[in-house]
Amino acid sequence: MKEIIAIIRPEKLENVKSALESIECRGLTVVDVKGRGRQLGVTESYRGSDYRIDLLPKTRLEIIVKDEEVNEVIDTIVKTAQTGDIGDGKIFISPVEDVVRIRTGERGEKAV
Repeated sequence: MKEIIAIIRPEKLENVKSALESIECRGLTVVDVKGRGRQLGVTESYRGSDYRIDLLPKTRLEIIVKDEEVNEVIDTIVKTAQTGDIGDGKIFISPVEDVVRIRTGERGEKAV
C-alpha cells in the first residue's frame, strides 16, 4: 500500500474529488494548509504599498491506496489539478506498512 499526499490549489479541490470518485477512489482526508514552493510566495500592492505574502493557501489531500492503484490516482490528480502555472502543487508517495480499521479491527488492504 502507498500513501499519496497531494498539495493542490484550493479551487481545484471539488474537481479533484469528483475525478477521484469517478475512478472509485473514495477515501481521502482533506486539510487546509499554508505553504510555499519555489516561488517563495507573491508580492502584492495595496494602496500604493507593496507587501509580500510568503505562505499561500493550499489544500492537502491524503489518500491510502493499493500499490496497483497508485499510478491511476496520481494521473487523475495531475490531470485535474494542473493549470500549467507556478503553484499547481506537488504529490508525494510513501509506503504504508499497515492500516487498521478501528470499527472492525480489519488490517491491511481489507481496511483501506
